[in-house]
Amino acid sequence: MSASANRELNVDVAIIGAGPAGLTAGYLLTKQGKTVAIIEKDETYVGGISRTVEHEGYRFDIGGHRFFSKSQQVVDLWNEILPDDFIQRPRMSRIYYEGKFYSYPLRAFEALGNLGLLRSTACMVSYLRYKLFPLKDVKSFEDWTTNQFGKKLYSIFFKTYTEKVWGMPCDEMSADWAAQRIKGLSLWSAVVDGLKRSLGLNKKPNDGQAAKTLLETFRYPRLGPGMMWDAARDKILATGKGHIVMGHGLEQLAADGEGGWRMTGRDKDGNKVVVKAGDAISSAPMRQLAARLHPLPDTTLNASNLKYRDFLTVALKIKSEDLFPDNWIYIHDEKVQVGRVQNFRSWSPEMVPDEGVACVGLEYFCFENDGLWSSSDEDLIELAKKEMQILGLCDPQDVIGGAVVRQEKAYPVYDEDYAANVEAMRCELEDKYPTLHLVGRNGMHRYNNQDHAMMTAMLTTENILAGERVYDTWCVNEDAEYHEAGNEGAEKAIPARETVSADQAAALNSLRDVPERIKPDSNGDHAGRKVA
Repeated sequence: MSASANRELNVDVAIIGAGPAGLTAGYLLTKQGKTVAIIEKDETYVGGISRTVEHEGYRFDIGGHRFFSKSQQVVDLWNEILPDDFIQRPRMSRIYYEGKFYSYPLRAFEALGNLGLLRSTACMVSYLRYKLFPLKDVKSFEDWTTNQFGKKLYSIFFKTYTEKVWGMPCDEMSADWAAQRIKGLSLWSAVVDGLKRSLGLNKKPNDGQAAKTLLETFRYPRLGPGMMWDAARDKILATGKGHIVMGHGLEQLAADGEGGWRMTGRDKDGNKVVVKAGDAISSAPMRQLAARLHPLPDTTLNASNLKYRDFLTVALKIKSEDLFPDNWIYIHDEKVQVGRVQNFRSWSPEMVPDEGVACVGLEYFCFENDGLWSSSDEDLIELAKKEMQILGLCDPQDVIGGAVVRQEKAYPVYDEDYAANVEAMRCELEDKYPTLHLVGRNGMHRYNNQDHAMMTAMLTTENILAGERVYDTWCVNEDAEYHEAGNEGAEKAIPARETVSADQAAALNSLRDVPERIKPDSNGDHAGRKVA
């Protein structure tokens, strides 16, 4: 249901954003008889970063979204919304470096053969050098990884790709993140495991690996992840209790002075929709929400300092059998800017309608308004064709079409001040506005998985139905326990803290590691930077 000019809606709950969190909340609330109105700035697609873009019958996933969760409650909800359209797909990904593919995880003979005798020897010498004489003042990702693997292997398998993704030098990223990210991985155990697999000595079904995630299959909607969120949208509308207003960005969210909200959205032509509601749910970026709230929060400056990493995909249609069998390939090569290449047919054959055409997505990590982001679609398609040729993956003359998909604010940045900024805004809003609820990746400035975003919405729905903030959706402790917190109203005492189920906590712990920049030293320089 789309809005006409200057339309007004009166509902129980106003929701900003039709991504996984916003649609999960809308679906569960309408299922319980509540009326909702969701505004979404995209004119065409729901699903946010989990949408599936269609171009001339070809479908593009924004980054690749496996449907896996340790939470049965989330899995059950996926099955409820989309009961008949999941397929089981094999997972395969490799590393590409200087014209060679490297299995992930490592296969020892293959890696040695690809690197060649001289480079393999240099890698082992470098490894031994840093094992015998490690860097003593370990502050950066580069320091930590060099000590673990040697300078040579660090430069091949860690440096280039990591810097492409996060947009900062490895010697400015914290060593703590490296230790967390590469926890438990050692070169010696990788070589031993690789030798066993190369010789066929590991036992099935998991090929001898301790971590099952590396050779797993995964579930995936046959037409891409957007299929899930299209279905959620349709179910919300089918209840007759939900409105989804497409193409309208948030203009203002104003407290009405009585505990409720007046949400205004406007489209590119100036048409306006006004939503009046008792509760409001925001999955909008915290920085944007603070600027649109009325009255402006005291922590608007904190929110304005939150930063984001952006992302774009250049999809190419290529006259060819499939170029490679992988779902995606990591590009560890300095000669190109592309960081990862998706193969959409390997996610689902139904994503690519023509058997004689391969469809791949080149992923570029960038900052909004930098050179890549600001390039025209035509220039980006030409760049992608050129880089596929440099990588030796296809002949540009075989490319028969292309499309560009931009995703702003794809990754919240965790700089040295982000946690304090988020906490300041969260505390102010919870204190002043018990009926305003923040959910999802950008709504909470957390680099989370889809199931985490959904669980924040699921528990927020319980809060709204209870009429008080029963669950504090921000607090998961180190033991994956999740505590209830009281209503912020002065009249009510805080109830006893109870632990939510392990199942709910499993989804709420579904956060990904993000590098933090090491703090400057007294001279204002980053302590990890090497002096020439």
